[in-house]
Amino acid sequence: MIAEPGSPTLMGTYSPAPVRFVSGRGTELFDDEGRRYLDFLAGIAVVSLGHCNKRVADAIAQQAARLMHVSNLFHNELNERLAGDLDRLVGDGAAAGGQVFFTNSGAEANECAIKLARRVGGPGRYVVISALGSFHGRTLATLAATGQPKKHEAFRPLPEGFRSVAYGDVGALEDAVASPTVTAVLLEAIEGEAGVVVPPDGYLKAVRRVCDERGILLMLDEIQTGLGRTGRWFAFQHEAIRPDVVTVAKALGNGMPIGACWARRDVAAAFVAGDHGTTFGGQPLACAAGVATLAELQAIDAPRLAEQTGAYLAQRLQACDGVASVRGKGLLLAAVVEPGLDSAEVTRTSLQLGLVLNAPAPGVLRFAPPLTVSRAEVDEAIGILGAALAASSAGTREGGQG
Repeated sequence: MIAEPGSPTLMGTYSPAPVRFVSGRGTELFDDEGRRYLDFLAGIAVVSLGHCNKRVADAIAQQAARLMHVSNLFHNELNERLAGDLDRLVGDGAAAGGQVFFTNSGAEANECAIKLARRVGGPGRYVVISALGSFHGRTLATLAATGQPKKHEAFRPLPEGFRSVAYGDVGALEDAVASPTVTAVLLEAIEGEAGVVVPPDGYLKAVRRVCDERGILLMLDEIQTGLGRTGRWFAFQHEAIRPDVVTVAKALGNGMPIGACWARRDVAAAFVAGDHGTTFGGQPLACAAGVATLAELQAIDAPRLAEQTGAYLAQRLQACDGVASVRGKGLLLAAVVEPGLDSAEVTRTSLQLGLVLNAPAPGVLRFAPPLTVSRAEVDEAIGILGAALAASSAGTREGGQG
């Protein structure tokens, strides 16, 4: 059934596509008329194990029948176990020696990081430097950290203490952190919502050096890139560095709302009881999903799958008529379309033909399928994309002739 635009009961904060999905299986989605789609967006890099992964679904069901919630005023074996699992992945298989605060979302994980940075900095040292084009969330503080001024206008005045510099420009960063008021740098390892923008080789390593020289924190937002998607457990591992703070969400629960802020133990120690909190963060049901998700990601060697299938998808995309270039890492890729093609129109046509994508920026198509996607599904998706690009190209030519 084609959904009507808008809703009488929901706030109009989204412009949803005219499809109602009711079930999923692996890379497949099905609408309320039983029509099948290939999901190459995965809930925006969320269902990395595919829809309705049995191990995760079973863990949720069993935990729901045992204990769904308990306050953080009490110990919880599941969040302690999940924190340890996450710490080992930050350390690329060895304990990294950090501590974790669990949240319900990526924005809340970044909110935690920002508060922690201010606690570490102390009075007078509170400024967080981010990058232009970045996206860190929609709370007032994470919106202020987001380097997209157009998103700020409707909500001014925003919290103070945030500055954005050009992404990938080490010199601009060095100038910004020269102020004694700066306590931290907050960056995405790859800018996802800007259109899968990959920084120059060596950039993160140079940022690590700058932060060390100035005695400030390096905080990496790995909400979209983390947990195997780029071909390593975390994208910062491509440059063999260790941040002071890492934020995670999206893939952590394979669809269950959960996020986390990891910090070096000495950094985390800046928080004392009462400094920060959450009602639902780290509760048993979400953590059961997280434990099962991380176990399954490790069992299938998710980074290897992302690297290998991502290389194949990139190769197939580059050969498509209408695609000018491909960028990204692993299974977080962007296809930049040829000038004159409307990427938003291509996503609409692709959806009509049975392929879920999105256009995070003008002229850009984002691909973030489950890490379990098969090569046969890649081939099928490329066939659909080719038809959508051809239709858009034909429409562009007709429009030009008119």
